Amino acid sequence: MNHRTPFLSVLLTGLLGFQLACAAQSAEQSAQPPAQPAAAPHAPAVTASEATTPDLTSETAEVEQSPPAPPPPPHHHRRGKGNVLVLLDQDAVLPEGQSTEAVIAVVGSATAKGDVRDSVVAVLGNASATGPVGNDVVAIAGNTYVNSHIGGDAVAIFGNLELGPLAEIDGDVVVVSGRLTKHPDAILHGSTEQVALPAWSSDFSWLRPWVRHCLMLGRPLALEPGLGWAWTLALGFLAFYVIIALLFSRHVQQCVTTLETRPGSTVLASILSLLLTPVVTLLLIVTVLGMALIPFFWFALFVAGLFGTVAVLSAIGRRITGFIGSAPLTDTVLSVLIGSIIVLLLYLVPFIGFIVYKLVGILGVGVVLYTLLLHFKAKRDSSYAAAAPAAAMSGTPGATTAGHTAVSQSAADLAAGDQGAGDTTGASAAAGEAGQATTEPGAAAAAAATPAATALPRAGFWLRMGALLIDLILVSVVLALTDGDGDLVLIGLAAYGAVMWKFKGTTIGGILCNLRVVRQDGREIDWSTAIVRALGCFVSLIFLGLGFLWIVFDDGRQSWHDKIAGTIVVKMPPGASLL
Repeated sequence: MNHRTPFLSVLLTGLLGFQLACAAQSAEQSAQPPAQPAAAPHAPAVTASEATTPDLTSETAEVEQSPPAPPPPPHHHRRGKGNVLVLLDQDAVLPEGQSTEAVIAVVGSATAKGDVRDSVVAVLGNASATGPVGNDVVAIAGNTYVNSHIGGDAVAIFGNLELGPLAEIDGDVVVVSGRLTKHPDAILHGSTEQVALPAWSSDFSWLRPWVRHCLMLGRPLALEPGLGWAWTLALGFLAFYVIIALLFSRHVQQCVTTLETRPGSTVLASILSLLLTPVVTLLLIVTVLGMALIPFFWFALFVAGLFGTVAVLSAIGRRITGFIGSAPLTDTVLSVLIGSIIVLLLYLVPFIGFIVYKLVGILGVGVVLYTLLLHFKAKRDSSYAAAAPAAAMSGTPGATTAGHTAVSQSAADLAAGDQGAGDTTGASAAAGEAGQATTEPGAAAAAAATPAATALPRAGFWLRMGALLIDLILVSVVLALTDGDGDLVLIGLAAYGAVMWKFKGTTIGGILCNLRVVRQDGREIDWSTAIVRALGCFVSLIFLGLGFLWIVFDDGRQSWHDKIAGTIVVKMPPGASLL
């Protein structure tokens, strides 16, 4: 029965279609008047019974002798309700005496000489209506001409509008950045609105070749007529990039070095900057007072994009100039020129051109921001290193790890020297001075333990993710057993982590994977550090998990929440107690 069901369905469908076709043919034949043949002389009389019987032979012969039906006209010339003339990258023309629902042309002109029941629209082209139009006539980035009855509005946006002597507009006349020319015999039933803009914005004919040959093919440049302005703009930017390379050669080289030595981190920084830009803009808008900073923020990104583009072009050019021995300034300018030529050639490739254009811009902003981040980080580390000996010698509480190490090493040297001279009292005094370098003996022990913890190897990405998975399963099971809401798993995991980090420096998953969370400054984890680290985990998560993935590319194996809280995750030696 199951095998016969499709066959029956097809059979019923075919019978129904055949019945509908027969009915349609019968209706068409009934609508046509029957042919009246001329009566032949001396024709025999026809009885009533003979009159009701059709002559099938003669009818068949008549059908066979009739000429074949002509093919239907093209799509844009078809008649009838529901027909719409829409053309892309060419002109749409409705001839006189024909009708259609609408005439629409994109990157072309729309001309309606026949009857249009709805609207005539041209985008990046001219709109002309000399036949009746039931609704609007609109041209965007083009001129509008009307010389017939229009049931709606006549609109020209970034173009001129002309009304002929037979124009009758039932709606309004709207002209944006253009002029209105009206014949005295033209009739306007609605209002007239004109919006004045700069004169250059009323002519967009120069833009049409770029849209036709570049935009629609997904590339910034093309070797086509009418694109001289685009090439002038591109070569102007190339000259500007060379000037930047001449004036800021050393800074460009720093960005190039960052891109070549840390490509993974640079790509992540670029993606992060792309995702955070709308977030920062939204935050500035929400704060109201920060709205005044939005122009400066976007201008800074624009400058970073220009400078970063120079660095990316130089990095591309260095693939060729890397073996050429020359001065740094000459090498930078030459690499920028060669990189620019390569990128311009890629701009000519359809669909690849725009991808290269966007990648160069995004990567340029990322490399500049990441280079600045590395610069400030190196400057901060050097200031800490310079301040550590002074803090250690002054006995300041909470001295850095380097300070504790320096004090301990000084005490050991003094003790060794005194013992070599046979003065045990001197060794005791040295040890006493070393003890005074800290606030109390317990602090000295903690200071001695902290450098050992921070010197341990950093935990990698997969080991940390394994510990996190164990903690996630544990929290989910506890919430399930306590009839807790499953939507609170992440909040419960963050609270659980903050408590465990404060009291144990690790979690159950960390204990099983032999991991420990320590502070970079050598102090114990307090409540503020634990809470900030827990909240920072949400920041690492919401941007597609990039904060956790950052562990793979960071030199210190730090995630975003580690950097926010100033912590690191280390692998404890086997046998070390974590409880």
